[in-house]
Amino acid sequence: MELLTLSADAACAGKRADAWLSETLADLTRSAAARLLEEGRVTSAGKPLSKNYRLRGGETVEVSLPDPEPIQAVPQDIPLDIVYEDADVIVINKPKGLVVHPAPGHPDGTLVNALLFHCGDTLSGVGGALRPGIVHRIDRDTSGLIAVAKNDFAHQGLAAQLQDHTLARVYRCIVTGGPREDTGTVDAPIGRHPSDRKKMAVVPNGRAAVTHWRVLERFSGYTDMECRLETGRTHQIRVHMAYTGHPVLGDTVYGAKKPVPGLQGQCLHAAELRFRHPRSGEPVELRCALPEEFQRQLKRLRERG
Repeated sequence: MELLTLSADAACAGKRADAWLSETLADLTRSAAARLLEEGRVTSAGKPLSKNYRLRGGETVEVSLPDPEPIQAVPQDIPLDIVYEDADVIVINKPKGLVVHPAPGHPDGTLVNALLFHCGDTLSGVGGALRPGIVHRIDRDTSGLIAVAKNDFAHQGLAAQLQDHTLARVYRCIVTGGPREDTGTVDAPIGRHPSDRKKMAVVPNGRAAVTHWRVLERFSGYTDMECRLETGRTHQIRVHMAYTGHPVLGDTVYGAKKPVPGLQGQCLHAAELRFRHPRSGEPVELRCALPEEFQRQLKRLRERG
């Protein structure tokens, strides 16, 4: 059991307790928050709160989180857009909305479930039972290329390339506003946000994080950019772009307050992947087209002038 102590600031006044909890705690759905409240696991001043309790703002709330129930990754027949596959490696063009691996709140329906159905028991075990074959991850509402290892040898080889920065991951994104320069680098450490568990942030004691970027096309109030990851921290591009004052279009966690019509989540796509094959040593260079909704956003911005 984990006991959390949370503070509801003045801006939270009037919010329902279940909605506030799901916004504050990472990976906690509103229905899961409601269950915690119904079970008496959420208290303030020693008194349990009901799920429809309206926050006053300024109160301290204690949450008793139960130990997570075991999750077992099972094969599921979910379509995969396979860009590359051999006996060692499979590369998927992941659509938006697909979670990479099972976790609390997402026990199934993930990329891992689909891979287990497609690959059987050949995926590497280095990542553990819930992340078989997973060498690197992509956010749920980010689309694009993700490499998966089919055996431990391949996993160790790809992981080593991640470590020495020779596995190149290039993203496309549309950001709000735009930098004055045409190229640049953000070198700023990233760690857990000091007051919001759902977010990452640039923090002094964070892990080293480096993103190289270049402008591809400028619009009125927006910029189409290419970002190359040197490191791979959670939400790295989204955090770094917001840190520069130019959050990714549609990113309601680090930028916009409201979703963009016609856009699911952030306008961010893993467009290129380059690595040396872990067995042959031959270079592998893969690209995938921008998803339709990304192309629609570009078309709309070009028409606006």
